[in-house]
Amino acid sequence: MNDVAAVVVTYNRKDKLVKVLDHILGQSVQPAWIVVVDNASTDGTADYLAEFALSHTQTVVISLRENTGGAGGFATGMGRAYELGANFVWIMDDDCYAEENALEELLNGLGKAEDAMGVRLPYACSLVKWVDGSICEMNNPGTTWDWGRLIAQGQQNVLVTHCSFVSVLFPRWTLTRFGLPLKEYFIWFDDQEFTLRVTKAGPGVQCLNSTVVHDLGSNRGVNFMDVDESNLWKFEYGVRNETSYRLHHQNPVSMVKFALRMVQGLRAGRVPLPIQIKLIKKLIEGIRFDPKPQFPRSVL
Repeated sequence: MNDVAAVVVTYNRKDKLVKVLDHILGQSVQPAWIVVVDNASTDGTADYLAEFALSHTQTVVISLRENTGGAGGFATGMGRAYELGANFVWIMDDDCYAEENALEELLNGLGKAEDAMGVRLPYACSLVKWVDGSICEMNNPGTTWDWGRLIAQGQQNVLVTHCSFVSVLFPRWTLTRFGLPLKEYFIWFDDQEFTLRVTKAGPGVQCLNSTVVHDLGSNRGVNFMDVDESNLWKFEYGVRNETSYRLHHQNPVSMVKFALRMVQGLRAGRVPLPIQIKLIKKLIEGIRFDPKPQFPRSVL
């Protein structure tokens, strides 16, 4: 037992959540706890989780009264895992299906990478595939300038600067030192902000032998050319959050570059002017938006 807590955040995806939990139960290395944060689902998820917890006593269900988004859900779930005494916290969305050895390979990969580097590393993430076996466009991590350093030593590990919250393993010390994800972000860029924050202690590592499938509706990355009325709300959060990060945690030049990239993408996609105006307003909002990290409580 590695004192791992698997943390899943869910909202109205009961059918997919069932598969996610089945894959967690099928791991070659079993987590000591399964923490499920239900973001006020209305599709019968609560009833299913109540039954699941009765038959799987390692399960901790956190039922929130309102939808706090992925950011709020992960902050809550990771904080609870810390309180339980977990030495590692393994997080994922409610549409992430982990291959049988995904957790084992994350633990092994992180350990091998740390031995080779001679330092503690703040996280390890999986290789994320789409349902057809191709790489998942939305979940490619950013790599360091020397990304192949460990591969040159015979490992199947890549050094990275940031990643998405689709199968990531955080050691306990990372949360102790850097706190939790910014719950105020709600969705989008919360994962990048957090993993960029913790890489102040050193790079993360992507373990290529640890694979998961991300069951998205379509395999596309985030692109401002794709904004329309149906997905505008997500882009609004993303613009506000990334503007805040670029300005308050990098520098004004980084923020301006992001703003120009957004405008160029909107124009290239011939996005309607009313939508462009709404996103520009969110960019302005992001200038004033600067939430601070909260830290998990000590073990109960």
